[in-house]
Order: sequence, then structure tokens, then C-alpha cells
Amino acid sequence: MPEELPATTAGTGEVARRLGVSPTTVRSWERRYGIGPAERAEGRHRRWTERDVAVLEAMCRLTARGTPPAEAARLAPALAGRPVEPVTARAPDAQVRPEVRGLARAARRLDAPQVARLLHTSVERLGAVAAWTDVMTPALRAAGRRWAAGGGERYVEVEHLLSWHVSSALRRIAEPPADAGGPSVLLAAMPGEQHTLPLEAVAAALAERGLPFRAFGAALPAEALTAAVRRTGPAAVLLWSQTRATADPAPVRAVAATAWGPRGARVRPALLAAGPGWHRAARPPGTLAPRDLPGALDLLARALGS
Repeated sequence: MPEELPATTAGTGEVARRLGVSPTTVRSWERRYGIGPAERAEGRHRRWTERDVAVLEAMCRLTARGTPPAEAARLAPALAGRPVEPVTARAPDAQVRPEVRGLARAARRLDAPQVARLLHTSVERLGAVAAWTDVMTPALRAAGRRWAAGGGERYVEVEHLLSWHVSSALRRIAEPPADAGGPSVLLAAMPGEQHTLPLEAVAAALAERGLPFRAFGAALPAEALTAAVRRTGPAAVLLWSQTRATADPAPVRAVAATAWGPRGARVRPALLAAGPGWHRAARPPGTLAPRDLPGALDLLARALGS
């Protein structure tokens, strides 16, 4: 039996700082999933015991590994104070979710309201990580395959409509925490890279956990990228490349050489080269290469110390 945790208490702001998330996230988890303090001080102020904090820590670890928030809230109390095992990869022949089939059918009909409703429901029920991995990505791939099979422009309108609504669903929750202090994460597409949906999925997943970030979107010029790093001093930089043509190691090396802080104590960001455009030979030494969204989220959370 695990050792009983002490009953010292702390306020919501102190707990949020300890976990590396925003107070808004902590309150949202309490309101939505019942992950709340065992007691309140006079005046209805929340007072979190060490046991309460351990439950929140388990919640953070589970969501970082791709567990939907509602499921994480169900599992967290039993896992409080214990390590959480990594989520195992799904079998390659896993059955397609019903949501994917429904989303694909609605997109083929160009039924924009239904596409928007299905995506919103998926994000609300599954969370950003699972919605992107299990619903959005398979539907986008199916649309791409249908476009390739149809030839020319015969199916491109379906792919464009679906992409637009996926972006809208992700950006709806990709709001950086307003009260976050300290370094953040910088998210940008490589110079010339126009594909940004994966970056928007990372931003949504970070926002869901209350982790701070700045998103710069598509095709950020190399000079602007290094200027943004110098100006913001991020804990980590994630650079997305969809194709080999945009996987240029020169801007990455420039970011890796950018440091800030007082002389003798200068720091550099953790550097993630993400996306299928990167090849092992092109990726500069010292950069990290996440294989998927949960892996990227885990690396970014570690860089932020959460």
C-alpha cells in the first residue's frame, strides 16, 4: 500500500505553478471532471492537499501521453503518487472509428455544418490529442487518397473544406494561457512550408494542458525565426517540415546557436525538428525528432519543466 500523503494544503495558484499549468486549467478540470480539492477554506477558497495535488500530477502525465481528459480524470485518483506507464501504440490494422466514417461522409457531401459539429464533438469528448490522432488525421488521409484516386481537381474541394474545419476546431481551443509566466514554447513552420495543421494540433494540445506557447504559423522566414527566438527566449522551439524541400538544416542551426541571458548563464532552447520532411541525414545534430503528437507534447512539457 502506498505511503499516505501529508495533508498540508495550498491554494490554486501555488498548485498551478508547481505543476507548470495555468490556474484556469486547474479550475477547468475541477469544473468539468470533478478533479477538485477535498476542502475549501473560509470564503470558499480552494485548499489543495498533497493527495489532491498527486491526483492532478497523474492527470497531467496521462493527458501528456494522449489519454482523453475525461478518461484521465477517471484514472488519475487510482494512479496518484504512482508512475504512469506510457501509452502503447495502436495496432496498424486497428478498426476505423465511426467518427472518421461519419466525418468523411459529411465532407464528401460538402455538409459544412455537420463537419463542424462532428469535429467539435470529437474534440470535446476525446481531447485534442486523441481527436487529432484518431479522427482528424485518418479523415484527412482518406480525403487525400480519394483526391489522388479521382485525379486532378475532382476531389480537391472536399479536402479543402475538411482542412478548413479541422483548423477551425483546433484553433477554437488553441488559446495560450493568459496568466502563464516564464518561458514558453515557439511553434513555427519552416521557411517555405505552408502545411500548418499539425502545428495547430500541437498548439491545441498545449493549450488543453495550460502550457504556454507562441504560434507563428506557415513559412516563417529564417531571419524572423531567429529574431523571434532572441526576443522571446523560449524553453523549446518546434519547427515543422511536411516535405523534404522545406527541411533546410541552416535555419535550425541558426536557432540552435541563438542564446540569451546574462553572460556566464546563457541558455538555448530545446530544439524539435518535427514532420515527415526531416530525414535523419538532414536533421542537425542535437535536435529532437518526435514521432507523433503525444511524443512532441511530452518533449515540450519536459522542456517547460512540467
